[in-house]
Amino acid sequence: MITADSFRKLPEADQIKLLNQLTESEAESLYYDWSFWARPDQRLPEGLGKDGKFIWMVLTGRGWGKTRTATETTIDAVNRGYKYLSLVGATAEEVRDVMIEGESGLLAHSPPWNKPEYIPSLKTIIWKNGARANIYYGTEPEKSRGAQSDFVWMDELCKYKYPEDTYDNLMFGCRLGKNPIVMITTTPKPTKLIKQISKDDRCIITRGSTKDNFRNLAPVFISSIVRKYEGTRLGRQELNGEILDDNPNALWNRAKDIDAHRIKPEDMPVLKRIVVSVDPSGSSSETSDECGIISCGVGAAPKLPGVMNSDLTHFYIVDDASLRGKPLQWGQEVVDRYNSLRADRIVAEINYGGEMVESNIKTIDKNVPYSSVWASRSKYIRAEPISTLYEQGRVHHVGFYPELEDELSEWTPGAKSPNRLDAMVWGVTFLVENDGGDFAAEYVNW
Repeated sequence: MITADSFRKLPEADQIKLLNQLTESEAESLYYDWSFWARPDQRLPEGLGKDGKFIWMVLTGRGWGKTRTATETTIDAVNRGYKYLSLVGATAEEVRDVMIEGESGLLAHSPPWNKPEYIPSLKTIIWKNGARANIYYGTEPEKSRGAQSDFVWMDELCKYKYPEDTYDNLMFGCRLGKNPIVMITTTPKPTKLIKQISKDDRCIITRGSTKDNFRNLAPVFISSIVRKYEGTRLGRQELNGEILDDNPNALWNRAKDIDAHRIKPEDMPVLKRIVVSVDPSGSSSETSDECGIISCGVGAAPKLPGVMNSDLTHFYIVDDASLRGKPLQWGQEVVDRYNSLRADRIVAEINYGGEMVESNIKTIDKNVPYSSVWASRSKYIRAEPISTLYEQGRVHHVGFYPELEDELSEWTPGAKSPNRLDAMVWGVTFLVENDGGDFAAEYVNW
């Protein structure tokens, strides 16, 4: 069978001859024929559907072609008779902007003769042959409970706020048809769930790097992004598609300090106080750092068996709304989070921006309680006591916060600390100093 790769190797005269032999209808069919365009590693693995293997996890670097591969696999599944599909993304926006309406998404690559109808209000996609895809999000795992499917596509599973609950619910419902398929496309992160699936005997893993798709990537991306991160830890993960263990020199250990003490919303006690903590970026350009916006709470220990230091004060990470934007954008987001969480105070670091930070927030809502903090000590000195609280099992992430957790498990003392980490440290520090009880006096002596 001739493919795009073999076609490119033909002499130009032979290429022209073959193309001229195609009718207009044949040329259009070829344009939408994934079996022609796909690389071998982008096609369904031969072992899928045999010996109990029905999970295909594409665990590759950025730009490899994960989304396009999953899109074409989904279209092919519909053409082959799969009728009960589930599309799952990290958020509603990512499902819409990447999986459905994106450049590599379903609407862009479905042929005109079987283009589906997207009905956002019903969270549904319907094909002309009767196939139907229901849409779910990693932020609302309960919505996927009871969903029955013969084909599931989960995109960027490592970014879900509640990955395990969402994954389990979809897996329980993937029981229709003779050969159900679960397809997972994700940049590798050393999360508990990704490691668990990687070891699952029912799973076939496709690995690959950004370099595999250089032919289809913009030269500026190759020359700037790839060359900048090639050979670094971040590059090994984001470009080469490797699952890396935590940085051994980091203050936080993902498994011991975060995963071990993670809780669900229903396990969280009534909080004594909630603060929205802000660490502004130095500028508002598209290439600037993000503005860290982390919401933290303080209260009693979770009512769960095996909780460490259950008689002491505990702290909770309840929201991450960090973004890259202009001052009014992040200011509005901060006030929105303050209102939606019914928080008690906004805490902001003012090393960058000084009085502008308070002015920016008060312009949006002059009545919000506000406290400023100044970084007079090194980031290591500020962060270490908070990492100690994590080690003691007294800080709980309510759900998953992938970007924040990546920063915690990668940052090493002496390196430039990212804004999500800083915002979290400021927020928990404020709660320690005002509501920390037994730990407050100890913290002052650090």
